[in-house]
Amino acid sequence: MNGIFITFEGGDGVGKSVQSRLLADFLKSKGIEIVLTREPGGTPVSEEIRKILLTGAAEKMDSLTEALLYLAARSAHWTQKIKPELDANRSVICDRFQDSTLVYQGICKNVNVNFLNKIFEEFTNGQLPMRTYLIDLDPRIGIPRSIARQNGEELRFEQMDISFHENVRDGFLTISSQFPERFVVIDGTLSIEEIHELIKKDIRKFI
Repeated sequence: MNGIFITFEGGDGVGKSVQSRLLADFLKSKGIEIVLTREPGGTPVSEEIRKILLTGAAEKMDSLTEALLYLAARSAHWTQKIKPELDANRSVICDRFQDSTLVYQGICKNVNVNFLNKIFEEFTNGQLPMRTYLIDLDPRIGIPRSIARQNGEELRFEQMDISFHENVRDGFLTISSQFPERFVVIDGTLSIEEIHELIKKDIRKFI
């Protein structure tokens, strides 16, 4: 695989999607072929699974079922889209990836992390992003933002108690501390422009 694989992580409403798009536009301006995608989603099957996962009541499924659905969506996404694009020397920016599953379903919903990683490794051979940008923000700021942006759709996780989202934040910070060579943690209280400038400065190391 020759393309650059970049992911954005963080809690709901931190601004991952905005920064993903801005970075994609920046890299395109430098003549780099970029594929912008998201999880869950990115392929027709994965988008169907996304609807199941992100809509409806917060407790409509148990944690293991939820985790397996995320991994099923990721398997299709990796096999049908991400890996072929990287193999074709195109770079990929993905809004969420395996780290989100490890935090939300592993750390916060008590699904065995080793089990989650074992399945992930079955279809990716353990391939992780070259760079992961973690936008860190208090969920008391992020969740209202996310609710306002979704217009009543895909709000299943936003319905969960604020303590769950505080655990999500802590989980991401824990994982980022375990992989400091891959993660860049960014203060989500900065402006959109300030965050984008920090990301541009960092990504120049790879281009």
